[in-house]
Amino acid sequence: MKFVGAHVSAAGGVDQAVLRAHELEATAFALFTKNQRQWRAAPLAEDVIERFKAACQQYGYNSQQILPHDSYLINLGHPVPEALEKSREAFIDELQRCQQLGLSLLNFHPGSHLLQIDETRCLATIAESINIALAKTEGVTAVIENTAGQGSNLGFRFEHLAEIIAGVEDKSRVGVCIDTCHAFAAGYDLRSEADCEQTFRHFSDIVGFQYLRGMHLNDAKSEFNSRVDRHHSLGEGNIGKTAFSYIMRDPRFDNIPLILETVDPEIWIDEIAWLKSQQKVDSEAAA
Repeated sequence: MKFVGAHVSAAGGVDQAVLRAHELEATAFALFTKNQRQWRAAPLAEDVIERFKAACQQYGYNSQQILPHDSYLINLGHPVPEALEKSREAFIDELQRCQQLGLSLLNFHPGSHLLQIDETRCLATIAESINIALAKTEGVTAVIENTAGQGSNLGFRFEHLAEIIAGVEDKSRVGVCIDTCHAFAAGYDLRSEADCEQTFRHFSDIVGFQYLRGMHLNDAKSEFNSRVDRHHSLGEGNIGKTAFSYIMRDPRFDNIPLILETVDPEIWIDEIAWLKSQQKVDSEAAA
């Protein structure tokens, strides 16, 4: 089964994100459990937690269909000890918030070396940060998102993701989220079915589909291999619609949240409906 949705606003409370996903006829959704541009937030109140859980139950969402994202400020590979410690504390708080809400995934950008340490050391620091955070929490999987490789961000090569995973002690609580725009901008072509086959064969060989816990389905305003992160609506960018139809028809992408972060929320309901329709295309062809 495919779980398809969008990254919806949690304005007014995290329970409101559930309602917004339902209104989009989504079968998955993503959200921030706190302001993503602030280090600290008030703890989740017990009544807020209960409202969120009740809304999820009412509208039929379980933790397998929800992919929360952490704060953009966090850098688990920070080269400066004081800043690294601040990021680690914030990441632990994000995991704890997910734990309180009954969520089992937390999506995050791996980190940046800021041109101050080499890639190998930064990747090892990220893995160490994950180990520290997992040891202080339970039940939530750390889901590493691939990046476009903008600036000094790591995670733009599948080998980076594999190297981080190799350094994580509890392999049962680490996974990856593949963003299609980021992959394309990082040099993984998705413009044809043959390109998709090659890219995901490479992913399977280097990382492994057993670690795939979610995807961000975004077309790209950015050019292929540009290392620039600029999302676009499905079919409006340089990837085109083929990759998204391919993903919806491939069982390797079943039972994980497939999340839109495309640029026009007004058409999310249409994009979700189109994605769902691609499964029917495959079913009709098989019949």
